[in-house]
Amino acid sequence: MATTSTTGSTLLQPLSNAVQLPIDQVNFVVCQLFALLAAVWFRTYLHSSKTSSFIRHVVATLLGLYLALFCFGWYALHFLVQSGISYCIMIIIGVETMHKYCFVFALGYLIVCQITRVYIFDYGQYSADFSGPMMIITQKITSLAYEIHDGMFRKDEELTPSQRDLAVRRMPSLLEYFSYTCNFMGILAGPLCSYKDYITFIEGRSYHVTQSAENGKEELPCGRAEPLPNMAVTQKLLVCGLSLFFHLTVSNMLPVEYNIDEHFQATTSWPARVLYLYVSLLAARPKYYFAWTLADAINNAAGFGFRGYDKNGEACWDLISNLRIQQIEMSTSFKMFLDNWNIQTALWLKRVCYERATLSPTIQTFILSAIWHGVYPGYYLTFLTGVLMTLAARAMRSNFRHYFIKSPQLKLLYDIVTWMVTQVAVSYTVVPFVLLSIKPSFTFYSSWYYCLHIIGILVLLLLPVEKTQRGKTTHENVQLSRSKKSDETENSLGQNSFSITNNVCNQNQELASRHSSLKQ
Repeated sequence: MATTSTTGSTLLQPLSNAVQLPIDQVNFVVCQLFALLAAVWFRTYLHSSKTSSFIRHVVATLLGLYLALFCFGWYALHFLVQSGISYCIMIIIGVETMHKYCFVFALGYLIVCQITRVYIFDYGQYSADFSGPMMIITQKITSLAYEIHDGMFRKDEELTPSQRDLAVRRMPSLLEYFSYTCNFMGILAGPLCSYKDYITFIEGRSYHVTQSAENGKEELPCGRAEPLPNMAVTQKLLVCGLSLFFHLTVSNMLPVEYNIDEHFQATTSWPARVLYLYVSLLAARPKYYFAWTLADAINNAAGFGFRGYDKNGEACWDLISNLRIQQIEMSTSFKMFLDNWNIQTALWLKRVCYERATLSPTIQTFILSAIWHGVYPGYYLTFLTGVLMTLAARAMRSNFRHYFIKSPQLKLLYDIVTWMVTQVAVSYTVVPFVLLSIKPSFTFYSSWYYCLHIIGILVLLLLPVEKTQRGKTTHENVQLSRSKKSDETENSLGQNSFSITNNVCNQNQELASRHSSLKQ
């Protein structure tokens, strides 16, 4: 029987026992399915044309708090405490510096909760992982603080195009603030969205402005009916079903921990070990595909996530999508993989850290990412290794790629080789992220003789590396593999799509950001 203790509701314990899954996982999935139904009801009966923004804010907030209480019990109070104190900081401290205080407090509160959960409650007994939703709330609090600072203190000419589009020009009310941080659509699994996009959705202005596919300029939808998310939601639920099936059937058969099994290491050939490394990490991804795609579907079902129309006039519902599975699995570079994985977190890191850092932005961004993820040592090993892999991959690409794009045959060969190398490098890098503890992580790396670490260091020592130009227009200059026009479409994934909307749904999204250069 799948009996575990939980601070959340035990109402679904019989179902937990029946499906042989921990009660916390059952609570999460059931609450997300409830949120999906609530989203359909919200869009149908509380549509912006039928009710006021005030009612929509109240209902979204109360439903979100109820789901948090059901899943985490009294731990849900942390969501209110973190959000409430952060709001007080925004109100009391001037807009000149409040973004820094909010960042330190929100991230510090998250770290304290993570330390408490991992090192006080988790060892020897189960504890509800309330830090997951807190990670999303931390992103929302810090993003909003910087957006208010940009909109109410800094001059427009000091802002990048994306900062200018996201800037918040007035202080949100308490209701608007809690609706943004704790709404039922995103409180359990996100994804992160900008405050302006959320308010635009609540007020019913999401469909009023679109972008012309021909000239990229804003224009009215010219009599178009409000787009329905039914097809997008159906497709995403199908992906969820397949991902969940794969996770429940295949993932358990290919544990990542087997990579450090002594018998496996002693009796298996190197090609087989490399293959198992790739396959085991491939099998570890469907649970993320399930959770993030379901969260995206919930937002779409409520009517949130519309980004505009593509050149064929089809509605795009990927404004806050968190991943693109096909691009992830077919990635031919470390950068391409990271560009399509946990997209909204990548945007958050770019907005609050990378494009504002004055010293070693790549390193600072990876450190922030590790701290935000948690306090397990494996996270830090993964992100430190990720810094090395990112810089080495950037150096290799800038020195060799141009030799292989002169003919289709060479380009195909280059794509095949770089796909294989990328998948192995990514798998090698994220093993500690899965193993969590430091001893098994070093056991794995030592069994591989730290080979990719050594290769990465040699690449950086032997190959010339192009330094990133920094300055006011760095975000426009660092892009090495995109057109100049991509700077105008920087916001196509996670920023205000109704002021700058990309006209092609599945291509050239978030191409002109510093974070793209970071991961190149």
